[in-house]
Amino acid sequence: MEKENVYEKPVTLTNIMKFAVPTIAMTVFMSFYTMVDGLFVSNLIGTNALSAINLTAPVIQLVTAISTMLATGGSAVIMKKMGEGRDREAREDFTFLILVNVLAGALMCVIGYGMMGRIFAGMNLSQEVEAYCVEYLSRYLLFTIPILLMNNFTLYMIASEKASLSLICSVTGGVLNMALDYVFIAGVDWGISGAAVATGLGYSVTAVVGFAVFVRKKSLLHFTRPVFRLKVLAGAATNGCSEMATALVTGIITMMFNWTMLRYVGEDGVAAVTIIMYVLMFASSLYTGYSYGVAPMISFYHGEKNREKLKKLAGISLRVIACISLITVAASFLLTEPLVSVFARPENPVYDLAVTGNRICTLALFFIGFNIFVSGMFTALSNGIISAVLAFSRSFVFMLIMMIALPVLLGVNGVWLATPAAELMAFALSIFLFLKYRARYGY
Repeated sequence: MEKENVYEKPVTLTNIMKFAVPTIAMTVFMSFYTMVDGLFVSNLIGTNALSAINLTAPVIQLVTAISTMLATGGSAVIMKKMGEGRDREAREDFTFLILVNVLAGALMCVIGYGMMGRIFAGMNLSQEVEAYCVEYLSRYLLFTIPILLMNNFTLYMIASEKASLSLICSVTGGVLNMALDYVFIAGVDWGISGAAVATGLGYSVTAVVGFAVFVRKKSLLHFTRPVFRLKVLAGAATNGCSEMATALVTGIITMMFNWTMLRYVGEDGVAAVTIIMYVLMFASSLYTGYSYGVAPMISFYHGEKNREKLKKLAGISLRVIACISLITVAASFLLTEPLVSVFARPENPVYDLAVTGNRICTLALFFIGFNIFVSGMFTALSNGIISAVLAFSRSFVFMLIMMIALPVLLGVNGVWLATPAAELMAFALSIFLFLKYRARYGY
């Protein structure tokens, strides 16, 4: 390394936040991509189109799951090697994994178009909503490769001490997405297709800038001649399997939410679920951004075998997560009605459903931050198995149990209560595993 970098500095709250704040802001702006689509679609097209965006979410989660796995898992593998002083090998692995992502993106795009006609069959959707689903997804899939590169370059720019640039890309992409949403939907009347194209172009900003950054040899990580190492690919897949599992099961759980709400309330219920997911996604982006920000530091100190820094980093992180949790819970409770009214007017039946649901689901914010951080920490420590156990239990097992049991007992309120109940169960498991592995890793 040509100059002193963040990994060599003392572990203090100030130094951590200098590294993490840009990634927090970045993930917040990334969450705007989807939220802005919902905002424009619900107000300019209608809540049926908003329901369609949520109904396509499981497919989109499936498309991005592999990229998320390789990005988070690969970052842990590569930064561990950097900490061990194996810089050249780390750059070869980085280039190889980016190529794997491009090939995987092309394959998933082809498969997505091949299955387009069968994806929404059997869901008993109205003809209008089903048409919206197909229209939105068909345009979104055009940007599969740029979206996958965005997921990767975002994390690798953070690892390369370019978190501020990653933030600039995210802000630029978010602003572009908002502007193009209005132009494509209201200006040139592309309807829901315009929302999908605007999102794809917003994501593409990071992909283009990231490519330009990593072509330069001055970057801590940069492209070089790739070397195929099956062990590296397997390591990235293993370390990142928890994030892939989270993406996959999030799609499955979203489908369960949709089916349950279609059964109890109808398509208005799906629109209400969409609004609540936007609120939870926005709050969760704060935790995710912090976890992304400190993950390269955890991996580096682990490779360096610096337990003192790991312990300080973990202690400060827990306090930061606790503060964010309290702030987000208070804000969500106080701002429920204004937040919901942005997407649905008070006279719309979706409004009352979403207000009630958001107040119940807000309880989950007490636990989500710790659960996200602990799972991400184990990924950064190259313990993808434990991270996967946490993520899979939290996102699928506990949610599945609650989604089956609580609606039967409590009806629609049981659907809303499923999320905080599942997060509470995951919180208990996260505490147990965090304490169990403390001696092994020294945090």
